[in-house]
Amino acid sequence: MVNTDLANTSNNLLLVTVLLYVVAMLAYAADLAGTKAPAGKKVPTGKKVLEGVGAPAPAEPVDLEKEPEEGGRDWGRFAIVVTVFGWLAHAGGVLTRGLAVERWPWGNMYEFVVAICLAAVTGYLILLVRQKAKFLGAFVMVAVVIGLGAATIWLYQAPGELVPALKSYWIAIHVTAAIVASGGFTVGFVATLLYLAAVRFETKGRPAFMAKLPKAEEFDRLSHKAIMFVFPIWTFAIIAGAIWADEAWGRYWGWDPKETWSFIVFAIYAGYLHARATAGWKGKKAAIVSLVGYAALLFNLVGVNVFLNGLHSYSGM
Repeated sequence: MVNTDLANTSNNLLLVTVLLYVVAMLAYAADLAGTKAPAGKKVPTGKKVLEGVGAPAPAEPVDLEKEPEEGGRDWGRFAIVVTVFGWLAHAGGVLTRGLAVERWPWGNMYEFVVAICLAAVTGYLILLVRQKAKFLGAFVMVAVVIGLGAATIWLYQAPGELVPALKSYWIAIHVTAAIVASGGFTVGFVATLLYLAAVRFETKGRPAFMAKLPKAEEFDRLSHKAIMFVFPIWTFAIIAGAIWADEAWGRYWGWDPKETWSFIVFAIYAGYLHARATAGWKGKKAAIVSLVGYAALLFNLVGVNVFLNGLHSYSGM
């Protein structure tokens, strides 16, 4: 039995979420467009104090490590606040969707994509706190807004009952792990794209909107950290899925399209991490492998669910 009031509340909260993320994206962009003095340098104020007989003292230094505000506006801080409110509305939309149908709210492709976007924003906020990665904000918001827009326009499914194969406690284990890992891989993907853009512009001169972004190596480092953190979670999702498959279908592995592509994603990212750890692959080579891994992840999400027939075709389309 579907609670229509909670279902409508979920839809409204997700609409508010998209609007808040768009506002946050624009605020992050405004923050990047502003000017910033080099961190840690001091410049004179122009104020002179007489010493002795008419001798001017050196100008009093001003610490420019603190980012100046233009017109009294701190766009970066405003963007972070809006992002947090957007995250709360997003989490509320997912929660009320689950309460409306009294189940875990990732039983079809629409719910899965919405949850992945929530995981991606959560990953960004964690990096914001731990790594001071505010500069990723505008670009993560772009990816999330595109994801939520695609989910709402093309993938939306009215809340309803789960298909019989999904009525198991394993959905809370296997699918949740896959969602968290996919959100983390998305953040790593964004950082990888920024790394490649930074490498290109550092040789040709940076445009104005990239003036406040760090050097390319920082994006490479953040991408590596994100992938390294979520790769074990993806591995666990595959193992949990195999156990669930044995319980549901009487075999651990049957090379179903979803199983096959999940393993391909695992193999590519495993190769990425192995190459960085042993062969010293960094930079463009590692970035290309990372992009191939994310492309395989997207195909696993969209291509397998929509275009291929298999036991995991739960897109509802």
